[in-house]
Amino acid sequence: MTLEPNRLNEDTAQFYARSLTLLNQAELPYLVGGAYALAQYTGIERHTKDLDIIIQRDDRDRVLNVLEAAGYRTEVPFPHWLAKVFGDHGFIDVIYNSGNGLSEVDDEWFANVAISELFGVPISLCPVEELIWSKGFVQERERFDGADVIHLIRFLGATLDWRRLLRRFGTHWRVLYGHIVLFGFVYPNERDLVPRWVMNELADRLRAENDAPLPQEAICFGTTLSREQYLTDVTQWGFRDARLKPLGAMSAEEIAHWTAAIGSE
Repeated sequence: MTLEPNRLNEDTAQFYARSLTLLNQAELPYLVGGAYALAQYTGIERHTKDLDIIIQRDDRDRVLNVLEAAGYRTEVPFPHWLAKVFGDHGFIDVIYNSGNGLSEVDDEWFANVAISELFGVPISLCPVEELIWSKGFVQERERFDGADVIHLIRFLGATLDWRRLLRRFGTHWRVLYGHIVLFGFVYPNERDLVPRWVMNELADRLRAENDAPLPQEAICFGTTLSREQYLTDVTQWGFRDARLKPLGAMSAEEIAHWTAAIGSE
């Protein structure tokens, strides 16, 4: 699918196209994610406020340097997962992890790409499995990506690498299970797009967990889904924040910085 740039401000489309071209010319590895990847996979076209490009952490400074040399302003507002590139008519999110620290971009993201084109520029798309993995945890009050996950399953469920997807969610498999249970609710006549063995595997895990003793420690995993809506749990009710190392992937300083930015972006 080729998106029509005239659905955007023309200057913004040109900014995106030039930036992608510069990265291609510099032979820097990147993937297109976010709304533009969703559109390529499902046909659901929505031009959001930015373009998401996915890179590995070690490539961040090289990407920013190339785009700075082209005259764009860059900053790293959240070093644990995100940098930004600003043009006169838009901005780009440069992503190498997720806000909750769980979806670090590794080599496997680049081993399973789909080749496409965006604004007339050849690109590689974020693999759908990793797109589902990262979107599955976005459950804020003001943004919930569950419908995106469900639409991706509807269009690509028959070809998904479900074993890799299960591995990506790992111990957080209940998040994936929640989305695929909702998928069967949304599309009851298409619920076979989720293989029966996947549903059986997750149902078996749920039964085994329900039969096991309850954890002794009070832990709140809600903070991995929403940085705001479970703050009371970890600041007033005595629950351990599941994002915090070594249980999670974030330091106390990273969590504080990410929390302080609520409402300011």
